[in-house]
Amino acid sequence: MHPSAHAKTTPDKPAYIMAATGESVTYRELEERSNQLAHFFRDAGLKSGDAIAIFMDNNARFYEICWAAQRAGLYYTCISSRLTASEVAYIADDCNARIFFTSPAVSKVAEELLSGNHLPARIERKFAVGGSIQGYENFEETRAKFPTTPIADQTAGTDMLYSSGTTGRPKGVKHPLTGGAFDEDTALEGLAMLLYGMDANTIYLSPAPLYHAAPLRWSMTVQRLGGTVIVMEHFDAEEALRLIEKYKATHSQWVPTMFVRMLKMPEEVRAKYDVSSMKVAIHAAAPCPVPVKEQMIRWWGPVIYEYYAGSEGNGFTALNSEEWLAHKGSVGKPLNAIAHICDDEGNELPVGEAGTIYFESESQFEYHNDPKKTKEARHPNHPTWSTLGDIGRVDEEGYLYLTDRKAFMIISGGVNIYPQEAENILVMHPSVADVAVIGVPNEDFGEEVKAVVQPVDWSDAGPALEAELMEFCKNQLSAIKCPRSIDFEEELPRHPTGKLYKRLIRDRYWGNRDSKIV
Repeated sequence: MHPSAHAKTTPDKPAYIMAATGESVTYRELEERSNQLAHFFRDAGLKSGDAIAIFMDNNARFYEICWAAQRAGLYYTCISSRLTASEVAYIADDCNARIFFTSPAVSKVAEELLSGNHLPARIERKFAVGGSIQGYENFEETRAKFPTTPIADQTAGTDMLYSSGTTGRPKGVKHPLTGGAFDEDTALEGLAMLLYGMDANTIYLSPAPLYHAAPLRWSMTVQRLGGTVIVMEHFDAEEALRLIEKYKATHSQWVPTMFVRMLKMPEEVRAKYDVSSMKVAIHAAAPCPVPVKEQMIRWWGPVIYEYYAGSEGNGFTALNSEEWLAHKGSVGKPLNAIAHICDDEGNELPVGEAGTIYFESESQFEYHNDPKKTKEARHPNHPTWSTLGDIGRVDEEGYLYLTDRKAFMIISGGVNIYPQEAENILVMHPSVADVAVIGVPNEDFGEEVKAVVQPVDWSDAGPALEAELMEFCKNQLSAIKCPRSIDFEEELPRHPTGKLYKRLIRDRYWGNRDSKIV
């Protein structure tokens, strides 16, 4: 299916509604505007396989640009609105974009991109969407010049998204274009219908930034199926509950930090809102602490679904609430691949032992302009096995459990420590809003465990809370896995998609030194 089909059958139905403003865009409007922009792309000389870049906040034009690129056979790269000018320029250059879209919400960085000549010369046209920015063309005026009928040579384009750069430079994940019809079915459509019962009656709450793979791809899949997406411009825990009640949302997608924030609201606030319309609440992007998920299932019922996958599309695991309650901590069984757990030499490990997770599948991807990283993601002896760099294990029934990112593993005195274990415990303390556990230099052991905590109330930060948290962790976890010291920060550098920029925190303690000292 495709939104163009619903523009014919249900033209006045909202394809999406912006939560804060209430602006509704119908399937007819989405069809006409994406057609106009597709004509512009051809007029500007873009052909199938060319690229555009989108550096914007969540706004009402976001999908219109993406669907225009999709039907024109283009790669569209959505860039995090939280990046600096140099970071944005790196991605815009690396993805080979020829047209650049931005918005007033990020005008400071957008203006810096021009004043510092950061953008590559190949970007021929630069547009301000939804307002004026010095040096940028007006998006709406340009689009209005073109017809609302389809272009003659429609063909399927796709996104080329970049990793969030939590362990280094962002990597662009590039899948080959199929060369097929613009409205050809996608694998995600099948999963959406089979696993989550999505269809034309779906009302999908999207609380996360659209530049991230999961909210972008799943919400566009809802539009392929003819449902309605409710787009939050920014996540707010209570506002999310209000929107579920207001729109009677049936489906949604979250990251664990959103669950934590909702659970830490006062009980009387949580009880104010009717969330009984929710049939499926999906979460992914980061490991969810077991107590957090237990509480969410008690609150919302057995509607919590989890999956594990990456932008690379090399594997997909999933499970529902009932399965998870029988396999607590699991992210499910692989549905479209075979999971292999391997040691550092690539040898397969027995059931129950932790190692690098490889997925065996025919899915092909590469890290754009980075053959070294592409090679590193492949198993040394099996070309169809690839990894996202995560550590995990499988149980006797084939359920996968995530341990941590390999890059975040702490080696202290030769012992491997996975910081996610301590993080899952500390985040449940009522005084903790967010936490990162990292390895820091230790002359005797190479590394030692440190926690960096964002307290709920900054006035609590200090030695007393440090001692309380360290004891809280030791009561539930082996002392060697618990922090030997705790620092406090008013806010941790967490990506809105739920991922923590541990690299930024770690670098403050290590500088240019190598953390992997044995």
